[in-house]
Amino acid sequence: MSDDLQHGPIHAVHTELGATFAPFGGWEMPVSYAGTVAEHTAVRETVGLFDVSHLGKAVVAGPGAAEFVNTALTNDLTRIGPGRAQYTLCCTETGGVIDDLIVYYVSDEELFLVPNAANTAAVVEALAAAAPADVTVTNRHRDHAVFAVQGPKSVAVLTALGLPTDIDYMGFADAEYRGAPVRVCRSGYTGERGYEVLPLRDDAETVFRALLEAVRAEGGQVAGLGARDTLRTEMGYALHGHELSVDISPLEARVGWAVGWKKPQFWGRDALLAQKESGPARRLWGLRALARGVLRQDLTVLREGDAVGRTTSGTFSPTLKVGIALALLDTAAGIEAGDEVTVDVRGRSLRAEVVVPPFVEDHTR
Repeated sequence: MSDDLQHGPIHAVHTELGATFAPFGGWEMPVSYAGTVAEHTAVRETVGLFDVSHLGKAVVAGPGAAEFVNTALTNDLTRIGPGRAQYTLCCTETGGVIDDLIVYYVSDEELFLVPNAANTAAVVEALAAAAPADVTVTNRHRDHAVFAVQGPKSVAVLTALGLPTDIDYMGFADAEYRGAPVRVCRSGYTGERGYEVLPLRDDAETVFRALLEAVRAEGGQVAGLGARDTLRTEMGYALHGHELSVDISPLEARVGWAVGWKKPQFWGRDALLAQKESGPARRLWGLRALARGVLRQDLTVLREGDAVGRTTSGTFSPTLKVGIALALLDTAAGIEAGDEVTVDVRGRSLRAEVVVPPFVEDHTR
């Protein structure tokens, strides 16, 4: 691995657990331990534990902090309040997406942001440049760890540590584990009921080992980013750099629900309203293979021999036992759910059915 890659606070623990590593967003991250399929299945059937400490962290603080952020990011913070979290987008003025992130609404004067690893600096820089004089934007990327406990038995795992579980979806609570402060949010990226647990960096190993013991007691497993990707693809969740980018708008990626359309101000508002009025030129769909074969990113999608789009993500679904993909398809082609297309897989035509994501049932709530 390159010496330029960053390591999370419990990298040594992953090495001890026999993880296979790969670079992701500038970080060396665990991809798998027992194998992606086994880890994926554990999340769907029992519980899995992910270290996602590479995710960014930032704090926006000061008088009117919430009001300021609401003029910048797409979603409407007035829909929530203290103790709630919200998925939102940081857009360019042309409607592209700098990043998608979670905002924790601590108070009117403090917001805790969790952007993607590779985009944290860009989000912090953009907000800091626009912030009023009395509002500070601080990069806290390395101050906290983030552990995701995901699956039907996630409640039992957190209960074993005395952490709160009676939290509404996208709500959070501040608690303690053996005197160490821990923030717990009921959220995740897998389609299963789950929680994100955020201890301070110095407490990360203690909290992780306790979670791992409780996960194993419930028949679950530690899981890597390989399973995280197959789980989120089955749910049709967008990943920045794949389904979202500065060249792919929220409307194209089917995350227009995270835009406060009635807000008078947010970055990219005019461009997005214009696109909403005219309709996006392409839209994200799911593809389910109708024959043996694995779909991957950046493959050409064809209908009756004509190219109509490209895949943005693709994998073998451990749950469905078929190849699946997400793809941006031209709206002019008039494609609808149930239609059949073909995907050019290295010169081989693979038949696929067009579906509206998700591919599997949603159990997040």
